[in-house]
Amino acid sequence: MIVTLLVSVLPFLLLACFLLYWAGARHAYARRRPTEAGDPAAYDWHFFVPCRDEEAVIAITVNRLRADFPDAHVWVVDDASDDRTGPIVAGLAVSDPLVHLVARRRPDARIGKGAALNAAYQALNEHLAPLPGVDRDRVVVCVVDADGQVGADALARVSGPDGFGDPDTGGVQIGVRMRNVRDERPLPGRGRVANAYARLLVRMQDAEFAVSNTGMQLLRRRTGSVGLGGNGQFTRLAALDRIAAAERRPWQRDALLEDYELGVQMRLAGYRVTHVPDAWVTQEALPHTRRFLTQRTRWAQGNMSCVRYSGRIIGSRHYTARGVLESLYTFVQPLAHLAILLLTIALVVLALLGGGAAQLLLAVWPLVLGLAAVSIVPFLLWGPAYRSAFAPDRSKLTGVLWGLALWLYAYHLFVVSVRGFARLLTGRTGWAKTRRNAEAVGDGPTALES
Repeated sequence: MIVTLLVSVLPFLLLACFLLYWAGARHAYARRRPTEAGDPAAYDWHFFVPCRDEEAVIAITVNRLRADFPDAHVWVVDDASDDRTGPIVAGLAVSDPLVHLVARRRPDARIGKGAALNAAYQALNEHLAPLPGVDRDRVVVCVVDADGQVGADALARVSGPDGFGDPDTGGVQIGVRMRNVRDERPLPGRGRVANAYARLLVRMQDAEFAVSNTGMQLLRRRTGSVGLGGNGQFTRLAALDRIAAAERRPWQRDALLEDYELGVQMRLAGYRVTHVPDAWVTQEALPHTRRFLTQRTRWAQGNMSCVRYSGRIIGSRHYTARGVLESLYTFVQPLAHLAILLLTIALVVLALLGGGAAQLLLAVWPLVLGLAAVSIVPFLLWGPAYRSAFAPDRSKLTGVLWGLALWLYAYHLFVVSVRGFARLLTGRTGWAKTRRNAEAVGDGPTALES
C-alpha cells in the first residue's frame, strides 16, 4: 500500500516541481536583457585568490588580474601549500605592491576555503586600518579561483545599476564559462575514445553553467534568492562586515558551500544579492570523471547541509514567499534524487522477488515511460539554446544532440546525491581543493577528504 501510494504520488509531485522550476528558469533566460555598465573607478577592488598547491596556474592568474585590472589589489591566500605556490606569489609581490601574499600555516591552515577567505578578509582589514577616510561601502571584494580569468568588462558590469550601483546590493555573482571547451585533447596521452568522452564531459559542464545555471540564477533574481558561487563572487566589504559582526566571520569556516551560504547570510542580513549574466569568469572544466564526481559530491552534501537555514529563511522578513520556496527547493534537490533512486530500487527488488509488485511494475511501466519522456524535453531544449548563443558555428542537429547529452549528464546527480548523503550520515565533512587538470591523477587529495 505504501509503495503503491509512493509510486502514484511522488513521481508526479517531483516532476511537477522540476517542470515548474525549469519553466521559470527558461522564461527568465529568454527574457534576459543586457546589463547596463557603471563606473568601476567609483570603487576600490580587491581580488581574493585562495590557493593550495597551485604552482601550475597561480602566476598566470595573478599576472592576468594585474594586467586586466591595474588598479585592483590581488590577495593570494597560500593555504599551507606543499609546492612552490607561496614563493612564486612572494616573488610577484616583491616587484608589485598591489600583490599581497597571505601565508597560512598548520594547524590553522587546510581546514576549508571559508577559513582561507576569512584570513584574506582579516589581512585586508589590517591593510585598510591606517588609511584615512576609507568608505567600506565602496570597497568590493571578488573571489577568484586559482585558475580563474575574469572578463575584462566584468568590473564595469557589476558597477552598474543592476549591481553595486544599487546601494542595497551586497553581493553580485557573474556567469561562469569553461575555458577548455574547445580543447581537442583534454586528456593528453590517452586514446581517441577517452578524449571524445572527455570533450563531451567538458562541453556538458560549459552548457550547464552557460545556459541552465544562468537561467536558474535569473529565476532566482526574480525570487530574491540568487546564490553566490566560489568563482566570480563579488561582495561589498560593508556587507561582509555586517555578517562578521553577527557570525564572527564572513565565511563559514567549516562549510562545504561557503559561497552559497554567504549569499544566504547576506539575504538574512537584509542585503540584495543579484546575478549579472553577461559578465563572465572562466575556469577549467574537469575532464576526469573521478574529479568531477568528487567535486559534485561536495556540492550535493553542501546543499543538504544548508537545510539548517530553513527555519531562519522561512521566518525572515527579507525573503519573499517565492524566495523561500526556491531556497527550500534548492536544499532538498539531492534528497529528492535520493528518494527517486531508492523508490526505483525498491520496485525492482520487489519485482524480482515476485508477488504483487511484479504486477504493479507491469501496470505502471507506461506511466514510467511517459514521465521519462516529459523529463527529457527540458534538457533537449537547453541544447539548441546553448548552441545558438555560444556555438553558432555548430549545426542545429549538434544542438539537439547536446540537449540529449545534457539529459544523460544529469544522471550524475543521483550518484553524487547518494555519495553526499552517505558522507553526511557518517560525519565526513572534510574539504579539500579539486585538483587541476595539469596535476597527475594520483597526486594529492581529491575534492573531498575525511
